[in-house]
Parts: sequence; structure tokens; C-alpha cells
Amino acid sequence: MSDLPKQIFDVKSNDAVVHSVLVWFQASKRRGTHSTLTRGEVSGGGKKPWKQKGTGRARAGNRSPLWRKGGVIFGPKPRDYNYSLPKKIRQLGLKVALSDHARAGNVVVAEDLNLAEAKTKSAALLLKQLNLSGKILVVLGIDNEIFAKAARNIKGVKIIKSQDLNIFDLLNANKILLEKSAILALKEALV
Repeated sequence: MSDLPKQIFDVKSNDAVVHSVLVWFQASKRRGTHSTLTRGEVSGGGKKPWKQKGTGRARAGNRSPLWRKGGVIFGPKPRDYNYSLPKKIRQLGLKVALSDHARAGNVVVAEDLNLAEAKTKSAALLLKQLNLSGKILVVLGIDNEIFAKAARNIKGVKIIKSQDLNIFDLLNANKILLEKSAILALKEALV
């Protein structure tokens, strides 16, 4: 905790900001491709079910939403759920989540995560030496393709580059393993 920059890892807890950033993140991930057919889009229709006058019944078309095989009233149509959230709020949400993990003692900093070759066994051994278990978020600073390939097959381990760090992965992880270069990249992005 002492070697972590205070501007990022020692921010006052703020659940409202974290919640708003999480809702924004999940809303922006939605595809919004849901669609239903209105009375004008369902197949069929065109023929009056009975004559307009003289039957004592209401005038009707046979694809009315009230009828079987009719359209849907006010059903969902494709739309974009994305909305803009101020950049400073998004940054504050990440800082608060990182600070909460740091206060709980769930942040581990590694000098560098270099492996001789991309072997899952050696990556698992490295994580075991660092006393990490459960859901682990590994934040890589520079392009460390060898470690990323070695650790991507380990259950509960998610590898992410520092520029791709997001609130969902932070809140979902039990432990966070930060590469030293990732801290520098986070300092540039969030301060």
C-alpha cells in the first residue's frame, strides 16, 4: 500500500459514483437489437373479416393487437442504450474501486511478470507464489504477450491491459495483480 500512488489508491469511498459508473458501463455494452412487430409489420391482413356495416359488430382489421396473430402494442424496438457520463466521474469511479481494493489488502504489485515461455504451469506457479487465489484480475502495463498467453487458461484469472481497465472487472475481482508498468500507465490516465 505504501508504494502505491495516493492519488489513485487512497481515494475516499463513494458508492454512488461507483454505482453510476457501473450502470453507465453496462448500459453502453447493451446491443439493443430487441424488436417486436407492430400491426403494420405482421404478416397477413388485407382482407376485411366481415363487411363494414350491418352485422352489429365493430369494424375490424384482422391483424389488430387484440387479435390472435396480431401486432404488439408499444413493444420494444431497436435502440441505443448508451449515454455519456463525464470523464472525471468515470475516472473517479475507477479510483474509488481501486482504493477500496487497496484498503482491503487485495492489491498485489509485481515488478514484472516475465516468463521464459508461455506455459500455463509456470504462470499458475507464479500466481501461487504470490498467494493469489479466487477471482484474480491481472493488469498488464506493457505488451506482455507471453504471460497473457500462459495465464489466460487458468480458471478465475482475467488478464487485461491497463488502458482497458473497467469498473465491472474491478468489482468482479477478489484480488488484483498489478504490473509495475501498469501503475505508471494508470497514473498517466487517471491523474
